[in-house]
Amino acid sequence: MYKDLNGQLVQIKGKMSKKKKWETQLTDYRVELSGIEDTITELEGQLTEEMKDVKKLEGIGLTSLFQTFFGEKEEKLRKEKQEVVGVQLQLKEAGKTKKEINESIMELENKLQDVVTIESEYQNILAVKEEMIHASNSASARELYDLSEKEGDIQAYITELNEAINAGETVKYALANAVTSLESASGWGTFDMFGGGMISGAIKHSHIDEATAYIHQAQTKMRSFQKELLDVNETAQLHVDISGLLKFADFFFDGILSDWMVQGRIQDSLEQARSQQSNIGRITSNLNVETGKKEADLAALEIERNALIERF
Repeated sequence: MYKDLNGQLVQIKGKMSKKKKWETQLTDYRVELSGIEDTITELEGQLTEEMKDVKKLEGIGLTSLFQTFFGEKEEKLRKEKQEVVGVQLQLKEAGKTKKEINESIMELENKLQDVVTIESEYQNILAVKEEMIHASNSASARELYDLSEKEGDIQAYITELNEAINAGETVKYALANAVTSLESASGWGTFDMFGGGMISGAIKHSHIDEATAYIHQAQTKMRSFQKELLDVNETAQLHVDISGLLKFADFFFDGILSDWMVQGRIQDSLEQARSQQSNIGRITSNLNVETGKKEADLAALEIERNALIERF
C-alpha cells in the first residue's frame, strides 16, 4: 500500500507542478499577445503614413516638381519606398508571431483542462495518507510519507529543468544555423563590394533570406525557452533577464531588412546572433549544473527512505 501511495504522490506532485507552470506561461503569453497586438496597430498606422509619403512624391504637385528640378525626388522616393518595405516586413513578422502566440495559448488551455481537478485529487491522497499514519500510530510512518512529498517535489522540479534544457538546445540549434547563414552572407557581401557582380549579390541575398527564416525560427524557439524558464529561473537562481530573451531579434527585424545592401548591417546582425548564442549556452550550462545538484538530492532522499523502511 505504501509503494502505491508513494507512486501516486509523486505522479500527482508532477501534475500539480505542470499545472502551475502552464498557468504561469498562459498569463505570460496573454501579456505578450497584448503587446504584439499593440505593435501591429502601431505598424499599421506607420505603414499608412509611409504610403502617403510615397504617393505625395509620386504626384505632380509643386513640392514634387521642385524636388525633381533639383534632382532630389528620385533619392527621396527610393528612401520612402525602402521604409515602406521595412514596415511591411515588420508587419509580416509581427503577424506570424501573433499567430504562434495564439496557437500556444490554445495549446496551454487544452492542457489545463486535463488537470483541472488535480488539487482535489491531491487532497484525497493526503486524507488517505493521514488515515494510514494514524492507523499505524508510528512516527516512522509520518516521516516516510514526508519523504515521499519531498521526492515528488524534487522529481517534478528535475522534469521542469530537463524541459528547459531541451528547449534551450533547440534555440542553440536555430541560432547556429542563423550564424552560418549570416557568415556566408557576410563573406559574399564582402566579395560583392569588390565587384563580385550580380551573381555574388544574388548568392548574398539567398543567404540573407535563409538567415531571416532561421532568426524567426530561433525567436519562436526562444519564446518557448523563455516560458520554460519562468518557473525555474528564481528557484535555480539563474539571474536571467527573461524579458530580454524575446528582444534579441528586434535588432534584426527593426528596419534592418530594408537595408541589407549595407555590409555593416549584416556584420552587426552576425554579432548579435553570436552574442545570443553565447548567452543561451551559458544558461543551459547553468541548468545542467542545477539538474545535477537536484539529482544528487533525490538520490540522498532515496537512501534515507530505504534506511527508514528497513527500520520500520
